[in-house]
Amino acid sequence: MNWTLDTHSIVAPQDFVGSAVAAGIKKENGKLDLGLIFSTRPAVTAARFTSNVVKAAPLLVCLKNLKESGGAIRAIIVNSGNANACTGENGLAVAEKMAILAGRLLAIPPREVLVSSTGVIGLQIPFERMERKAAELKENLGPQGVEAVAAAIMTTDTVRKVCSATSSMGGSTVRITGMTKGAGMIHPRMATTLGFVLTDAAISRDLLEAALTHACERSYNRISVDGDTSTNDTLAVVANGASGAESVEKKDRLFDHFVEGLTAVCQSLAQQIVRDGEGATKFVEIAVTTAPGEPEATAIARSIANSPLVKTALAGEDANWGRILCAAGYSGVSFDPSRVDIWIGDLPVCRGGVGLPFDESRAKQILRSRDIQIRLDLNQGQASSIMWTCDLTKEYIHINADYRT
Repeated sequence: MNWTLDTHSIVAPQDFVGSAVAAGIKKENGKLDLGLIFSTRPAVTAARFTSNVVKAAPLLVCLKNLKESGGAIRAIIVNSGNANACTGENGLAVAEKMAILAGRLLAIPPREVLVSSTGVIGLQIPFERMERKAAELKENLGPQGVEAVAAAIMTTDTVRKVCSATSSMGGSTVRITGMTKGAGMIHPRMATTLGFVLTDAAISRDLLEAALTHACERSYNRISVDGDTSTNDTLAVVANGASGAESVEKKDRLFDHFVEGLTAVCQSLAQQIVRDGEGATKFVEIAVTTAPGEPEATAIARSIANSPLVKTALAGEDANWGRILCAAGYSGVSFDPSRVDIWIGDLPVCRGGVGLPFDESRAKQILRSRDIQIRLDLNQGQASSIMWTCDLTKEYIHINADYRT
């Protein structure tokens, strides 16, 4: 059993519909900014949210609804252009009204709705504009409308980020389809990112939670654009069992296959975020190998991925390997630097913690590529880990200096 991935189009799994409209929440007139996703049959949902102590109002409503429904969530209403974060009691009331509005349109209890928002922090959200578009939102619902939602959640994104996977599973064809957004304020430790994954696989809520934990840790938790974790980060997976496939009820071969597909979709979406990082010109894989343990390898990779000095050197195509080793050294992991080897692409630049003579022109050629790998061999264990990041350019500063205006 293998999963076939499509990273260019999005196909709704069975019994999922969607819709998107331009409600006037974004400052750009006529752009899609309000979306609705719905499973026409009962579903179970697992979700992860920001680790930021400052949580936007929609997240508080999501946490409440997940608890009250026992995870029986079957709809998502989402807007872009306004984060509805740090907006006090009024913002919380609006988030609750969004759930009520979706419930009314879909004839389901509001507790079966997740609410999500993305955009500028601190602005009151104009709910009346959503109400004015409610009839159109309902009228547009259909399988093709799921793709429109992928456009409606974009903010500084330059491209839609989607992925669909299909496979034979439990006697039927199963689809896992995802969409995401994010280009800046990206460092999810479940950044500004939203991710919605839909599947017609049948799986219990507990096992869906376990599958999402595995997939999230190896995808969204392994990316960084700028090291900032947003107030609105959300990753949700909705499973409705409409494929007719055998239900995943225990951690067996069927479960492992589902986890493989979910992880592949989430990794694709997460990597698309990094590739579209604000001002980014390079996609960089930080691989840490032969570490004492995976947590240690991840901590070192994350420290390097977040380093402004490493990221600006990459932007300048400067093989400044000392910055890489320095970032590893302040990761909080105890290791012996005299045993560390560093590679930039296929070029060794450091051995045993000491610089090697290398061809600067060859290094420049490697760093001029769109895709780059940096590898640290700690030579102190058997574990490994990967982070994905991008370079830090002047364009990133321009985008974020003018974000509100």
